[in-house]
Amino acid sequence: MRGVALPDLRLRVASPGLLALPWQTPLRDWDATEVPMRDVPVGPSRHLVRFVETDGSLWALKELPQRIAEKEYAVLRDLEQRSLPAVRPAGRVIQPDEGNAILVTHFLKDSWQYRRLFMRLPAEQPKHRARLLDAMASLLVDLHRHGVFWGDCSLANTLFSRDGQLLQAWLVDAETSEIHPALSDGQRLHDLDILVENVAGGMLDLAVRLDRPPEVYDDLLDEAASVGTRYQALWDVLHAQPIISFDERFQIEGQIRKLHELGFAVDEVALVPAGHGDALRLKVAVADRHYHASQLRDLTGLVAGEGQATILLGDLRAYQGQLQQESRAPVPDSVAARRWATEILTPGMDRAHIAAAGVGSPIQAYCDLLEVRWLLSERAGRDVGDEVALEALARRAVPSEAAAAMAIADAHTGQLPAISAAELAMDHEDAHPFLPTDD
Repeated sequence: MRGVALPDLRLRVASPGLLALPWQTPLRDWDATEVPMRDVPVGPSRHLVRFVETDGSLWALKELPQRIAEKEYAVLRDLEQRSLPAVRPAGRVIQPDEGNAILVTHFLKDSWQYRRLFMRLPAEQPKHRARLLDAMASLLVDLHRHGVFWGDCSLANTLFSRDGQLLQAWLVDAETSEIHPALSDGQRLHDLDILVENVAGGMLDLAVRLDRPPEVYDDLLDEAASVGTRYQALWDVLHAQPIISFDERFQIEGQIRKLHELGFAVDEVALVPAGHGDALRLKVAVADRHYHASQLRDLTGLVAGEGQATILLGDLRAYQGQLQQESRAPVPDSVAARRWATEILTPGMDRAHIAAAGVGSPIQAYCDLLEVRWLLSERAGRDVGDEVALEALARRAVPSEAAAAMAIADAHTGQLPAISAAELAMDHEDAHPFLPTDD
């Protein structure tokens, strides 16, 4: 129409519903009776954020100045290309006559904010909060290894999802982020200082809102400070260059095993002269954290998170051992994987997902089933079997008083899902065995 200013749209998804939205109108003026908006609880934000559901998908829309929107859109696209844990950009729209733009991102399904997680974690059990802090430290390490300076890393700018027995942290705000070929130690430590300060502020703010007693504040500050220690411990493991002698090459296997247990694949191993005698410096080029996930995908074609893959591979290996015991002969990995996927995993995922009231993914539901079965068997001193575990999962009756009181939020009620009872019940090995714990 002549004389009417039109928006500049750049959308990566050919969604008729997205194209039909009133992009020429400021986001704050969108009418909920005309636009399919969803009410999703969000934490504090510098900019207006709203959610729209179209064509079967949920989208997050953030209104911000054009220059910042263009930069954040470019950064998020770069993070996506690097397969880093960040929300995926769907487009950006420059609005006419406003100097503003709207950034469109995919809503991160089956995720939740730290506020809801914090409120549901038992105050007297810091080891549960430690998993959240491990996830934050791991996220920052992942970003820094790829030359990403976050600049505003905080709990408020992060979402969390379940990945087997772990928590996965996701960057959701890249307004201040910068991407470099590599980060200097000064840049890394500055970003880490920002994270520690923001985590402390976020935890204290929420403790006040929850009317927690003042005597817990010092403990929360200590927990926030531990993010720095957790980050440094993981960074040191990934960048260690130990000195060994030529006769001590067996240490290479130990270093590689340590990285694999943390979920990292190895690209290359190098032994270079250390400059004196027969001393050698071990250098390991570390790939991304997809070691077990890649193994599972190669064996079964199944795409899962690294934490989920670790659990599922353990279940597969146990099944393979059972087959070999029954047949009294070796069973090839390919045969065991095919039979496990067909006879165990697929029906197990279906039953577990039903027991979990359809919350989350079927893969995560099956991981929960395995976890609940393990916990109940430990209590009973024998294998209780799937039926007992399924019943306990359905009734949320898992072996922990704190977990028993938890309810898994329905993902279709308009609220983000809470952490499951099985996650809260975990009392065994920590998410990162080489990082410090609060126990």
